[in-house]
Amino acid sequence: MSSVRLLVPLVCVVMLTGCSGAASSPPATPASAATPAPEPPPGAEITRAEVEGAQRGWCDALVAIGAASTGAKAKASEVLSSAYDYEGLGVLFKPTLTHGDQTFRFDQQGALAYFVGGDATYPNDQGFALKPWVACSPAIRKVISRGDVAIAMGNVTMTDDKGGKVMVDKTFGYARGKSGELRIILHHSSLPFSPTR
Repeated sequence: MSSVRLLVPLVCVVMLTGCSGAASSPPATPASAATPAPEPPPGAEITRAEVEGAQRGWCDALVAIGAASTGAKAKASEVLSSAYDYEGLGVLFKPTLTHGDQTFRFDQQGALAYFVGGDATYPNDQGFALKPWVACSPAIRKVISRGDVAIAMGNVTMTDDKGGKVMVDKTFGYARGKSGELRIILHHSSLPFSPTR
């Protein structure tokens, strides 16, 4: 979303600096005043730690949208603008609960409709993020990274305000943005298959 990056938090490295030599040198910077390392530059290899941070950020954003109540649409728009790459490469989005000719969403309007509903163009969308979800936890099974693009596959477990839990299968694709931040370019979600006997 400068952008608020709810879905893609920074992986912060705290650096402590000390001084040696002349007595006139300034004292070492205390840990509380240390600044985080800058985001990696565009083109830098995406690390698993960055992907894990991005997925935790996505979960935090999902919970924040539901908690926003009357401001849920604005919050969801902010999340989509900051964490997804609609202004760059574009986004391939296949939500969990879609079907027919609206299964796949390639623009921000379709994604926003899925998260918060209220769009006549997508009459079947009820607002997935409005459950509300009170907890969300990712479990990454595998990450493949090639330069400034990475794909991660695993599960996300969400807990609603009544204690109900839902686990979904997730595949996220990421590209490094112009400022070095991760942006979602692929979001595929489905319910786990349960064979009947």
